[in-house]
Amino acid sequence: MAYLFKKFSICILTLIMALSFLTVNQPFAAEGGDGKTIMAFGDSLVAGYGLPLDQAFPAQLEAKLKKAGMDVTVLNAGVSGNTTADGLERLEWNLSRAKPDYAILVMGGNDMLRAIDPAITRANLQKIMDIFKAHHIPVLIAGMRAFANLGPQFTSAYAGMYKDIAKQYGAAFYPFYLEGVAMNPDLNQEDGIHPNAAGVAAIVDKILPSVKELLKKDPAQ
Repeated sequence: MAYLFKKFSICILTLIMALSFLTVNQPFAAEGGDGKTIMAFGDSLVAGYGLPLDQAFPAQLEAKLKKAGMDVTVLNAGVSGNTTADGLERLEWNLSRAKPDYAILVMGGNDMLRAIDPAITRANLQKIMDIFKAHHIPVLIAGMRAFANLGPQFTSAYAGMYKDIAKQYGAAFYPFYLEGVAMNPDLNQEDGIHPNAAGVAAIVDKILPSVKELLKKDPAQ
């Protein structure tokens, strides 16, 4: 009896974990029609940590694009806590479900917080870009910055990494995802790291011109 109870508990726990993951990625149920689809691929900054899904970056960006008269669906492929290694591991699976026309890549923040060697982060980002390239998906790379207390070598590695990769793959480039939002208490949650709804709105306003440039690229190339 104890064995059956233990086995049942494990099954329930597995189901809960699976449902939690599907909830994060539920926006993969894309709308029909002739509009384009962007997959926002990243960590908690994409997933919308601490926010309702309709206030997360993908939802706010989609609303802004539609308000501008653009028939674009933005899918939430963000998973809180993901490093670039985690993203690399799940990317093919996400692409098989979403089949997006374009992608916005927002990753590396958790690598920085864990002080992972920037060379490893760079290599993972390049492998992620290799996969997008193989699927003929134009990408907008949103860069991150490292905390100064990690040392000059670490911060300088982050400063050039995203720009170098964008140039290497001919990707659209937005230098700093949290531009104008990082370190602003009015635009962040209590942890000081994750944007609140107003912070996400500020990010969307600033990155919108870069997203519009991304949408001019031909996915077939």
